[in-house]
This record gives sequence, C-alpha cells and structure tokens, in this order.
Amino acid sequence: MADLDEIGPWSEIKLEIIGDYATEYSKIITQQEVPLHHVYIDAFAGPGRHISKTTGGMVLGSPANALLVQPPFREYHFIDIESSRVEDLQRLARDREEINVYQGDCNEILLSKVFPRVAWEDYRRGLCLLDPYGMHLDWKVIEAAGRMRSLEVFLNFPVADMNRNVLWKDPTRVSNDHAARMTRFWGDESWRNVAYTTTYHLFGWHEKTDNDTIAEAFRERLRQVAGFTHVPISPCF
Repeated sequence: MADLDEIGPWSEIKLEIIGDYATEYSKIITQQEVPLHHVYIDAFAGPGRHISKTTGGMVLGSPANALLVQPPFREYHFIDIESSRVEDLQRLARDREEINVYQGDCNEILLSKVFPRVAWEDYRRGLCLLDPYGMHLDWKVIEAAGRMRSLEVFLNFPVADMNRNVLWKDPTRVSNDHAARMTRFWGDESWRNVAYTTTYHLFGWHEKTDNDTIAEAFRERLRQVAGFTHVPISPCF
C-alpha cells in the first residue's frame, strides 16, 4: 500500500473543481443526440487517497472522485509510475472491466495505449487530467491532445518546479539537465526568450520576468501551436 501524501487546502479545492467539472461534462456528453463514448483519463493518478493537512482526515483523490461521477464515464484510464500507487489503484478498480490501470511513464502510455482509444472519428470523447508533480510531462503529449479535437484537458502548470530549478535570476547557473526538462515540457527553446527580458542587470544577466507572463506565453502556445480552441485565463499561484 502506498504511503499517502498530505495535501493542502488548494489541492483540496482543485480536486473539488475537477470533480464538479467531470460531473457536468459527463451530463452534457450523455445528453447528445449522437451517442458518444466518453472516457476519463488521469495521467498522474496517485493512489486515489490523500491526507488533509487541515483536518488530518482522508481525502479522496481524483481517481476515486471520478468513479463517483454520475452519470458514469464509459471507460477510465489511470496511470502512475510508482508500483505502490498502482497497487492501490488496482484495488480501487476491483476487477471492473471499464477501469484500466497502467504502471509506467504516462508520456509513452498516453500516446501508445490511451489516446488511440479516444479518436474523434470513432465518436469518442475524453476528459484528461494532466496534473504532474513537476515538469514530468512532454510537450508532444500536450500537442497530441490538442490536435485530436476529442479531448478536454485539465493541465497543471508546474510553476513551482520551474522557479525552483530553472527560472533563476542568473540563468547561467541552471544545470543542463533542468534546462532540458524545461525544454521538453515547453516544446522548444522559446521559453528562454519568455523568461528573461532584454534588460541587463549590473552583473550582466537578463532580468527575469514574472510568473504570470510565463504562464500567459504557455497559454498562447496551447492555442497557437497545440491547437486547443479554448484556453481559459487562469491565475498563476
């Protein structure tokens, strides 16, 4: 059994928002004149349960909340790289045929096993939760989701990992490995132009831009490059 991680109030609010959205999404999809086969996808699923830092009580994670949605999704796809979390997810599934649990790198599993099951031309639609713990998501997955036209995506923009390891005031001190992770998540090297202004400090390096500017630039990439038709403005915490 996986050790349960503690989550703060913002994470609890996020889980509530996703659960409410999934419920309304499922209602709308099942009311269409043309029958649609709709699926729920959680790429960084976790064990399905957490501990509240506020109350100390048990909090259902996104996979468990998804299974409570009414009307239910036709399929569920839960992915995690940690074996102990996958074991918990398998117990949650209880041999239900509509629940698929995968262990491994979600970047490969989504592209090879899950996304092909949600093709637009097959009258399939999906709600996909991309909530990485950091910069563990490849741009190629995001772009594939956008071009499919059959997926709605909740994407957590991992600004904490970016600020901690990449978006430093002195970019020359950032390790090549962390910079490469940023490029893989962003999709190309254009993040460097977004993250720093053309203004130089006394010490010679460019001035770092703020989080909202970086998040807005990524939002534009979702629209202009990945092809998502609607990308709401969201505050960057």
